[in-house]
Amino acid sequence: MRKPIIALVGRPNVGKSTLFNRLIGARRAIVQDEPGTTRDRLYGEAEWTGHAFLVVDTGGLDIATTDKAPQKGDSAQSVGRAALSTSSRDFVHEIRAQAEIAIAEADVVVFLVDACDGITAADQDVADTLRVRRAGRPVILAVNKADNTARRQAALEFYELGLGEAYPISALHGTGTGDLLDAVVAASAASAPAVAEDAEDHAVHIAIVGRPNVGKSALLNALLQQDRAIVSPLPGTTRDALDTPLTWEGRDVLLIDTAGIRRRGRVESGVEHYSVLRAINAIERSDVALLVLDATTGITAQDAHVAGFILDAYKSVALIVNKWDAVENKETNTADAFAQTVRAQLRFLDYVPVLTVSALTRQRVSKILPLALAIAAQRQVRIPTGELNRLLREAMQAHPAPNRQGKQLKFFYATQAEIAPPTFVLFVNERELVHFSYARYLENQIRAAYPFTGTPLRLELRNRQEGQE
Repeated sequence: MRKPIIALVGRPNVGKSTLFNRLIGARRAIVQDEPGTTRDRLYGEAEWTGHAFLVVDTGGLDIATTDKAPQKGDSAQSVGRAALSTSSRDFVHEIRAQAEIAIAEADVVVFLVDACDGITAADQDVADTLRVRRAGRPVILAVNKADNTARRQAALEFYELGLGEAYPISALHGTGTGDLLDAVVAASAASAPAVAEDAEDHAVHIAIVGRPNVGKSALLNALLQQDRAIVSPLPGTTRDALDTPLTWEGRDVLLIDTAGIRRRGRVESGVEHYSVLRAINAIERSDVALLVLDATTGITAQDAHVAGFILDAYKSVALIVNKWDAVENKETNTADAFAQTVRAQLRFLDYVPVLTVSALTRQRVSKILPLALAIAAQRQVRIPTGELNRLLREAMQAHPAPNRQGKQLKFFYATQAEIAPPTFVLFVNERELVHFSYARYLENQIRAAYPFTGTPLRLELRNRQEGQE
C-alpha cells in the first residue's frame, strides 16, 4: 500500500517550510523571512507512531495576488501582496499552480495560518479554495507561531474559517506538533479504504512515469492501439481518473498514467517539477514503473529525481527510451552504449532492462507490455530456503568477507521473508562486519542464479540473537 501524501499549504510566509523541515527531520527547505521564498514543491518522508507518509512543501498560495503596484491608503495586507507580486512576479502563476496540484493530489492537506497576524483576507481566500477543491476530503488547520499562552488562546479565532479544530503549534520550537501529527495520521487512516481498493484487485499495476514532454501520452496511446489489448470502457477503478484497465493476452493490467500534467509554464525552471507529485503517487501504487526517457535530450536532473523515488520505493522498473527514431547517426552498438550510460547516470545496475522505442512510429512499442508483465512475474519469485543458503554459502566460500577490526564475518543462515520486493534476511554474528560492497556482491551472486529482472532486492542483515525468541 502506498504512503499517504500530506501537503502543507497556506499563504506566503506562515512557516510552511519550517514545519516541513521539522516533520522530515532535516533542513531541506530554505527558510527565509520573505514571502515567495518557496516556489517549487519539496518532498520528504516522515513517520509518526509507526505510520510513514510523504510530506509536500508548497509555495505560498495567495489567491488574490495581482501585479498591481500598491496605492496610497492600501492596507498592510494589500502592500504585502504587492510585495510578493513584485519579488516573484515571474513566478506567481507557477507557485499557485504547484500548490493547487498539491491540494488536488494529496490525501490530507495541512492548512497553515499565522497566530501573530490573525485571520487575513488571504487566509479566507485559501480556506474558500480548500472547501471547493477538497470537496469533503481531510483538511487540518494548523495555527503556527503560537509560541506562548496568549497566542495559543488567540488560535481560537481561526475556528471562524469553518475548517474544524484549530491546532496551535510552533513549527520553530516543535510545540503542539505531536497533536497535529496525531490528527494527520487519523485523517490519512480514514481515507485508507479508498487506497486499499487498489490492493484488492489482481491486476498488474504498471505506472508510466517521467518528466514532462518525454512522450508519455503518445506512448500510452500507442500501447492502447495494440490489437491484443482490450480497453475497458469503464471509468478509472482507482483514485486517479487517468487509470486505464485493460486485458493483455488474458492478463488484467492497470495502466497508471501521469501524462496529465504537461502544460508549460512561463518559467522554464519550474516546468520540470510539475509531474513529480503525480509520479510519486503512481510509483507508490504500482508493481512496475515504466520510466520514460527522451532519447534526444539525454538524462536530466528530473529524470534522476523520478528514478530516485522508484529506487526508494523498491519498485520494479523498466527504462523506456522514447523518440529513438529521432536519434541520428545510429550504429550497431548505439543502443547498448546508451543503455549503459542511462543505468550509470540513474544509479540502476544491469538488472534494469532498457528498451528503445518510438511512440511516433510504434517501433518496438509492442514489446513494452510483455516486458512489464515479465518483470512483474519476477517480483513474485521465491527462492527455497535450502537453495538460498546453498547459494550464499558457496558465494562466501568463493570470496570470504574481509576482516574488519580483527573480526571475521560468520554466516549462519538466510531466508526469504517476503516477495514484492523479494526480501532476504541474513543472520550473521555481527552485521556491522558486512560492508555495503560485500552486500552488493552477495546480491549479485543471488542474481546470477535468479536474475530478478527489473526488480530490486532487499537484503536485511541481523545478528543471530535478533532472530531468536
